[in-house]
Amino acid sequence: MHFISERQLDDGVLERHFTIDEIPGILWTPPSSPAPLILMGHPGGLGAMYPRLAGRARRAAVDGYVTATIELPGSGDRPRSVDAEQARADLRHALAAGEPVGEIVDRLILPLVEQAVPEWQTTLDALLALPNVRGPVGFSGGVLAIAIRLALVEPRIVAAGLFAGSFVSRSMFEEARQVTIPLHVLLQWDDCGNDRQMALNLFDSFGSLEKTLQANMGGHTGVPPFAGDDAARFFTRHLT
Repeated sequence: MHFISERQLDDGVLERHFTIDEIPGILWTPPSSPAPLILMGHPGGLGAMYPRLAGRARRAAVDGYVTATIELPGSGDRPRSVDAEQARADLRHALAAGEPVGEIVDRLILPLVEQAVPEWQTTLDALLALPNVRGPVGFSGGVLAIAIRLALVEPRIVAAGLFAGSFVSRSMFEEARQVTIPLHVLLQWDDCGNDRQMALNLFDSFGSLEKTLQANMGGHTGVPPFAGDDAARFFTRHLT
């Protein structure tokens, strides 16, 4: 892990940009540390996502958590995948035409999961080696398929707050049945770009004994402010 910049935010949070194996990432550390770690997932494009990620990180810092995120494969300044770009184009066309998308989702999501999850694990190794970061570890956000695989294969993650709505390969429903850590799943009921019924079916498939589904009215960007407070209480129960 190589730190390339750092700055102190006005609330005392230390924001540091880093690279690990040429993958860019950001680490936010609260004034009181060492502290438990939350990994923040997102749909890609650190530059475009930065305001929302920084807001989530600063909210988590108030509760005493270190947070970190990395860029997704094929997003931001990372090399593009020709196959992934074609799959995205095919997905947009199929959705507009009302055609089945299962095979296209497999082409897009499964290679992404196979590449992204080991990158997250490598990042987690490096983060937990830092003096101001400790366990337990939580995961917050998406991409949902990445979060499912990571929750299944990474025993250091003890709780996850998931953002429902992104596409998940049907083959990953079996993996979801093997996920047993506590889950807090956020679903926007009117997110027209995603499959609500698939999200409900997936929630039903999770093997966790403690799992909560919070469904709110509104579209993809209409998440109510109190939803963040509910997620914060979830992590407080399981990380502190």
